[in-house]
Amino acid sequence: MYNISHFKEPEQSRIRDLIKNYPFAFLTGSFADGKQVATQVPLLLVENEDDFFIQGHIMRNTDHHKAFLENAHALAVFSGPHSYVSARWYSTQNVGSTWNYMSVHISGTVRFMDDQELVDFMKRLTLHFENDDSNSPTFYDNLSESYLKKMMKAIVGFEIKGEKIDHVFKLSQNKDEESYDTIITELEHRGGQSALIATEMKNRRGEIF
Repeated sequence: MYNISHFKEPEQSRIRDLIKNYPFAFLTGSFADGKQVATQVPLLLVENEDDFFIQGHIMRNTDHHKAFLENAHALAVFSGPHSYVSARWYSTQNVGSTWNYMSVHISGTVRFMDDQELVDFMKRLTLHFENDDSNSPTFYDNLSESYLKKMMKAIVGFEIKGEKIDHVFKLSQNKDEESYDTIITELEHRGGQSALIATEMKNRRGEIF
């Protein structure tokens, strides 16, 4: 990960917001012999005073479950919007193009939940993604006992304390004002994720210039 001061976010709330807004994370680890495993799962951020925890669940007896039983060290990568940035948009030419993106990395040790913790987590997870609608048929408490009995046996819940939290918010903070504004305009024209990056840049413009 880049450790360049230009691309570090001083507002911790923005780092938390990225985790919350883009919860479908890339979770990776390895077996004791070094063989790597990876999966993508939705993760919930839990804050306890000054500590970060992320919680999720994975299928039981998969390669990543078995790997974390052997080696509990894990890395979760949360990726926000990203976009190509053409050097044609810079006021200074004869330089290379680049890519703007936002990413948060959380490293820590996996702790597997007990049965009751998993139930409590699944209630919070389903309620969270159903926008706190407890009447939703997919909220945990509204699912049939037969379905839950079958499905809960197939998954394991886990929690990772954020022992190391790092990030890159690469948003052209190292460019001059003219280039910065041109990049915003061009990204807005492209739409999609490019426009999302443009919005992030606009929100920070007054802090940079």
